[in-house]
Amino acid sequence: MRYEVLLLGLLVGCVNYGFRYLPLRLKMGNTRPGKRGATGVLLDTIGIASICALLVVSTAPEVMHDASRFVPTLVGFAVLGASFYKTRSIIIPTLLSALAYGLAWKMLAVL
Repeated sequence: MRYEVLLLGLLVGCVNYGFRYLPLRLKMGNTRPGKRGATGVLLDTIGIASICALLVVSTAPEVMHDASRFVPTLVGFAVLGASFYKTRSIIIPTLLSALAYGLAWKMLAVL
């Protein structure tokens, strides 16, 4: 892989993270109400739902074409769900599920 592609991916990822992270940090002084309504809970779960939807849409054709990708995909889903349940954040579960998918893929390739 050429270093320009890797550098561009890193730059786009950092800018994307900044666009999502900075607005939350700039409003840090605002206090949240103690009770959240149904709308607040719904908005909090959009992150994990969108990641799962993207994972399904992007992996379904690959899994249907190559059945050996089913187990790594399942591992990615399991890690995503478990880590989101534990942390209630979307950043760490996304990174952990990608790492778990890659490790599972590599482990199956070795076997």
